[in-house]
Amino acid sequence: MHNHPHCRHFNADKRYSIEDLAAFHGHLGPFIVLGYRIGRYVRDHICTDPFQLRAAVYCSGTPPESCIVDGVQLGSGCTLGKRNIEIVAGDQLKCVFSHGGKEIVFVPRPYQTPPRDQADYALAIEKLAERMYYLDDGDLFEIHGI
Repeated sequence: MHNHPHCRHFNADKRYSIEDLAAFHGHLGPFIVLGYRIGRYVRDHICTDPFQLRAAVYCSGTPPESCIVDGVQLGSGCTLGKRNIEIVAGDQLKCVFSHGGKEIVFVPRPYQTPPRDQADYALAIEKLAERMYYLDDGDLFEIHGI
């Protein structure tokens, strides 16, 4: 357990804007938004201390699906550097968080993506991600194990 009562920046918490997500990731897409919102939910409702939390992100292991990992890191505070997040290649997209002997599973709800041959596909994806950022949690993902 990490306990740093005299450190000003220990366990700092930040809400990230759409612009912050895009700056970190290089662009704004649905998967970083989805991961961020899942991670934020965990931080807000399950565990505020990312040192007491573990995350496993099950995804294809390749972009764009693997971009969810960047959002989970920003939202939950679980990071590759702390080694409390892992990417597990698999067929079903889900995020599993462990805390206090419990596992909580987040399964993203399906969403409609624009056709890849659309004239400005990148802009359409960005607009979709912007809309997703403001949706209710229940419209973005299901939660099992709470």
